[in-house]
Amino acid sequence: MPPSFQPIPLPPSADPAHFVDFGREVADVNPGNLSQEDFKQIEEALYKYDVLLFRNAQLTPEELYTLVKAFDPQSTHYAHGNKQLDGTKKNILYGYVHALPHTPQVQIIGNGIVRNHEGIDEIQLKHGRHPEFHKTRISEEDEANGFTRFFRWHMDAALYRLEPPRVTALYGLKVPKGPMQTVRYDDGSGDELQVTLGTTAFVSGKTMFNILPNNLKNLVVRAKAKYPPHPFQWVRDAKAVSTGLGMESDGLEVPLDDLPAWEEKEVKIYPFVWKNPVTGELHLMVHPCLVMEVHVDPVPLGCVKEGALYPDGACLKDLEDIRKLLYQIQRPGIDPKAITNQLVYPHPWEENDLVLFNNRGLLHSVVGVFTKDQVRLFHQCNLAGSDAPIGPSKEDIETWCSG
Repeated sequence: MPPSFQPIPLPPSADPAHFVDFGREVADVNPGNLSQEDFKQIEEALYKYDVLLFRNAQLTPEELYTLVKAFDPQSTHYAHGNKQLDGTKKNILYGYVHALPHTPQVQIIGNGIVRNHEGIDEIQLKHGRHPEFHKTRISEEDEANGFTRFFRWHMDAALYRLEPPRVTALYGLKVPKGPMQTVRYDDGSGDELQVTLGTTAFVSGKTMFNILPNNLKNLVVRAKAKYPPHPFQWVRDAKAVSTGLGMESDGLEVPLDDLPAWEEKEVKIYPFVWKNPVTGELHLMVHPCLVMEVHVDPVPLGCVKEGALYPDGACLKDLEDIRKLLYQIQRPGIDPKAITNQLVYPHPWEENDLVLFNNRGLLHSVVGVFTKDQVRLFHQCNLAGSDAPIGPSKEDIETWCSG
């Protein structure tokens, strides 16, 4: 029997009009043992719908690695390099992810103490909480009453030396239950979003691009983001804004000369907009916390310059200006009241849920607060890409620069 695909259940707050082509629940197939024909259908569906959910999945770490590798057969190792994060205490990812001993391409993430798991005698898992990363915080009293924030919006990528993974898998082995929590944006908007405990929040890069006004579409198809060497160490002393969608500009970035040894040829510059390899649609894909420079190409010959931002091209290096621009571009995509309703999909995890998502088409964020005795155990797998994301074509740029 071939796999079946049904629309993913949406929370009451979501606007169905913006999720028509987002998310499918997959049934009638074992994701740990796919035929070649079934995999082709899964692969096409992933790029068409960006998120695939398999309920009650049963996968070993080796099967999870094999499944993710099938989307990029030439990929070999974890997105940040096998076991590299475990020994890099100055990296802001340190302590949140740990490689499994026998399958280092698969990471263990979660909360609480886990014992006797896949060759690990005992490990203390740490869930990302906003007070560890944001400049401001919700009071401990409000946290205890169920208020929280988005931790950090991102795509999974090293953004130095290694290419972004095509696909990420999240596999929930232990999922604690608790009352609903309320995400506060705390940016002066008064925006809030009801979510289940420990949700993973997703936003579509395609929707983020589509809802932009034409003058910003004109800009983003011409823009490229330059990331620093060792970007997760570059921001180790900096703090994020209250929505998790970018950094405060307090001059706390580590000087490039103080970073570990690096090579200019390994520094990454990616288009703001990445092209979907199956649908051809454009996805706005910029890591909001890690951009060092923005390079803007001129408006193409024959296109209208009037009303365009940076019509003659530009190289932006002031971090405050860059972050204000990125926030203007990306903040509408996480708005809980955008257009008619919210554009965020907060996944309500159940035990043995397997979620595959198009890592080159979505941003996502950890959310929520657990108590010390609530054990959350997930396996995560994403592999450094064997190629770079594809940017907009000449025709795409001319289309959105034609006025």
